[in-house]
Amino acid sequence: MARYYDVGLDIATFGSYLPFMKKVISMAKIKPDDRILDLGAGTGRNACLMAQYLSEKGKLIGVDISKDMISQFEKRFVDFPNVKIINRRIDRTLPYKNDFNKVFISFVLHGFPQNVRQVIIKNAFQALKQKGEFFILDYNEFSLPDIPFYFRLAFKFMECPYAFDYIERDWKEILTDIGFKGFREHFFFSNFIRLLEAVKPNSFEPS
Repeated sequence: MARYYDVGLDIATFGSYLPFMKKVISMAKIKPDDRILDLGAGTGRNACLMAQYLSEKGKLIGVDISKDMISQFEKRFVDFPNVKIINRRIDRTLPYKNDFNKVFISFVLHGFPQNVRQVIIKNAFQALKQKGEFFILDYNEFSLPDIPFYFRLAFKFMECPYAFDYIERDWKEILTDIGFKGFREHFFFSNFIRLLEAVKPNSFEPS
C-alpha cells in the first residue's frame, strides 16, 4: 500500500492535498538551519516540502513504524544526508531531548486513544529546544451532531473510533497541562481542519 499511498491520497482529495500541504508548511516559517522532527512521517511527502526550506546546516528526522513507508521515505531522500528516518514507535519514549526547533505531526494524533496521545505530546515536548514549536495538523474541535449531514456521514464512514473522541477535546488545555504555551491557530476547509501551533517556553518563564 505504501507504494500507492500518495497517489491514493491525491485521488481521494481531488488533487488538493499537495497545494494544501504546501500552504500549511509555509506557515511553519522553517529556517535554513532548523532541526525538524516529523512524527508519523510516512512516505516522506510532507518531509520533502519541509526539506526544501533547509540548507546543509539544517536537519530533518522522520519517525515511522511501517517498514514499507520507511522504504518510500528513504528512496525520496537517498541523496540528502541531512534527512533521515528511523523505525520507531512515536507512542514510546524517543531518544531526543532538547534537540529540535520544530516538531510536526500531521493527521496522526487523532488515530490514538487519549492516554497514548499524551505520550506522543510529551515526546514532542521533550524533543524540543526551549522556544521550539510543536505543529499539530489535524481535525479542529467540533460537535459531530452540529455539523452538516454530508460531512457527518463522511466522518462516520471514513474515520476510526478514536477520532470521535479527538474532536471533542480541548487541545490547548491539554497542551498547556504538559507545558506548552503561545498558541496560534490556522483553520481550513470550513474550520474542520486546524493547524495548531504551540511553543515550549524557556524553563525560567512563569507558568
